[in-house]
Parts: sequence; C-alpha cells; structure tokens
Amino acid sequence: MDDSETGFNLKVVLVSFKQCLNEKEEVLLDPYIASWKGLVRFLNSLGAIFSFISKDVVSKLQIMERLRGGPQHEHYYTLQAMVAHELGSQLVDLERRSHHPESGCRTLLRLHRALHWLQLFLESLRTSPEDARTSVLCTDSYNASLAAYHPWIVRRAVTVAFCALPTRKVFLEAMNVGPPEQAVQMLGEALPFIERVYDVSQKLYAKHSLLNLP
Repeated sequence: MDDSETGFNLKVVLVSFKQCLNEKEEVLLDPYIASWKGLVRFLNSLGAIFSFISKDVVSKLQIMERLRGGPQHEHYYTLQAMVAHELGSQLVDLERRSHHPESGCRTLLRLHRALHWLQLFLESLRTSPEDARTSVLCTDSYNASLAAYHPWIVRRAVTVAFCALPTRKVFLEAMNVGPPEQAVQMLGEALPFIERVYDVSQKLYAKHSLLNLP
C-alpha cells in the first residue's frame, strides 16, 4: 500500500456519487469528475497494476475539466445538457473518429464504461468468499465490461497483469474503513450510489444511440 494515501476512505468516495444526481435525476458533471478522482486515488493506492485504467481515466477527466472551464461551460453542467448541446451542434463523431475526437459525449462514455468495470469488481469483492481469487473476480468484471472495447493484445496483457493482484483481504483493507467485514458492509451500503449514476447515464446514452461511439 502507498502511505501517501493516508486519510483516504473509499466510503466517502462512493457516497459522493450520491451528489452526482439532482432532483431531476440529471448527472451533475462537477461532482462526477470529483468522485472519479477519488476512485483514481483508490486504484493508485493498489500499485501500478491498474495504471492502464487510471491513466486513461485521468486523461479523460482532464478533457472534461477543460470543457467545464471552456467558453461553452454552461452546456457542460449536466450530462443531459452536454448530450443535447453536442448532438444539436453536431459536435459528436457518430460513425468514425474525425473532427471531434475529444467530444464530451465520447469522453464521458469511456469514463462510463470504466465505472461499470469498477462497480462490477467492487460488487464481486463484496459478495465473494474470503478465499476468492481477486484475479478471477477482476478478470470476470473486465470481461463483462471493458474487454469488449479493447483489442486482443490489450485484453491479453490486462488479464496477465491481473494475476499479480493482491488478496481480497488486502483490497478490503485498502478501502480504509476498518476490518474486511466492515468494508463488505460499507460496499453494500455505498455501491448503490454508483449503480444509480451508471443506470441514469446508460439510459441516456441508449436513448440517443450513443453507446458505441467510435
């Protein structure tokens, strides 16, 4: 574990996703970005194994922050407003990457997919037995989410890297919420906040046929 992560608490990060939805169930992008930064801290605390994901996530968060701080920032306050603006202004490459390789819709879709992987992995840590192999849990979660969007050579390298993952107990202790059984209980209480944000985002992207943006 990295001592620089002292004070980090995964429960705080997961619960922060509750702030990502307003009363209209719109996804607020500033809390979404902030919550993802917390998840990156968690991944980085586990060493270099997840760097292939965390580095890509950081680059995507930087794009979203530029859009939030740019001249059209009012259109990037919520996910719903962003989708309406970019589609209405033809700022999204729908068929192939061309004039808008860093559109907000494409960028957040990549974050959305990574969030699904992490959600599945954390849920499997919560429900698995004490002697479960984290390499299997993580590979299964990856295959059910991100793997479909990676070429074979990346999938192969990733699954090999997962073989070096620490034990389930180490993962649970890295959450800094107490002993493993307390971490399991915390996940049961906090993961629904991520799941709700994911579900709202998934429905919006599906509604506008944006789930397979190049």
